[in-house]
Amino acid sequence: MKKCRITVMRIACYKDLMEAYENPIPNACNMVEGQVFVANGWQKPEGFCDSAWESISPFVMTLSYGGEDIYSGWMKNKKSALISCNDGFRPVSFLIEALDEESD
Repeated sequence: MKKCRITVMRIACYKDLMEAYENPIPNACNMVEGQVFVANGWQKPEGFCDSAWESISPFVMTLSYGGEDIYSGWMKNKKSALISCNDGFRPVSFLIEALDEESD
């Protein structure tokens, strides 16, 4: 099983939807663009958002176990995936890349 690098690529924020539908939540997302996490195999990295992990963990598992070419030609790098969390108000896009390094 391989380690996977998870990079925060983009954070969107839909203020109009937040104002119309969301109850205010303090610290709803603590991710920062450019932030990098390393998953040891399929283990959630320390400090990683639980909700975002629910969205991306199947892709991390697939890549860490050697899977590639998810969705047949979708990504230029066959050992990667670009996945967003399921927060409809402030979705975060993550680039997940399988590393050559074995997990612990």
